[in-house]
Amino acid sequence: MILRSALLLLLAGLMAGCVSSGNVNPMRTEQGRSEARDAYIQLGIGYLQQGETGRAKTPLRKALEIDSRSADAHAALALVFQSEMENDLADRHYRDALSSRNDARILNNYGSFLYEQKRYAEALERFTQASTDHLYPERSRVFQNMGMTALQLGQKEQAETYFTRALRLDSRQPLALLELAMMAYEDKQYVPAKRYYDSFSQLSEQNARSLLLGIRLANIHQDRDTAASLALQLKRLYPGTPEYRHFLSEQ
Repeated sequence: MILRSALLLLLAGLMAGCVSSGNVNPMRTEQGRSEARDAYIQLGIGYLQQGETGRAKTPLRKALEIDSRSADAHAALALVFQSEMENDLADRHYRDALSSRNDARILNNYGSFLYEQKRYAEALERFTQASTDHLYPERSRVFQNMGMTALQLGQKEQAETYFTRALRLDSRQPLALLELAMMAYEDKQYVPAKRYYDSFSQLSEQNARSLLLGIRLANIHQDRDTAASLALQLKRLYPGTPEYRHFLSEQ
């Protein structure tokens, strides 16, 4: 789904600026307390990355006992509760994190959460806020997320603009490439559709949607061997999908 894979990448960078420490006992000095807080957050994120959400909560709670306004601790707890489908708690911690620091990474994570909850208008607002940080290294993914959200809101032209901007920032965004290929095909722009599709195919594994699109484009360009190969993959990998039923109806 949209943004599930992106969340893992965003999580990995969440604490890039934190101090690593093997000692998580808060010290009396301000520096010691900051180091202890950051060490607890690192420990919690480590558990979260391993899928141990229950164990992640204890060090993250201790981090908040040291600094109740820690944006990183709240953001990590939001991801913990999001993974546990405790949506009200996740929402609360995302808001607490943003009240302490208006951070593009947190905004993008929160937008992804809102997208999963089908709160598309709110998601687009958060993604748009994240996109204003021109130094955010994952800005291309933000625009890709904006494109997916705009599609859900029925804003096709705006979605195309967002996907195009995502590729301007990073041409290796398979989701944006596939969606632009789909849009071009629907508009009967078969040459750019094939160009986008070929770029997608070089970067990503095929799914049911992409296989069906590839078959259609291969037939239009009279590439029978490619059409047959993709049809075989669609039948073997996705026999019960709507895409395979569409393929059969088109034969």
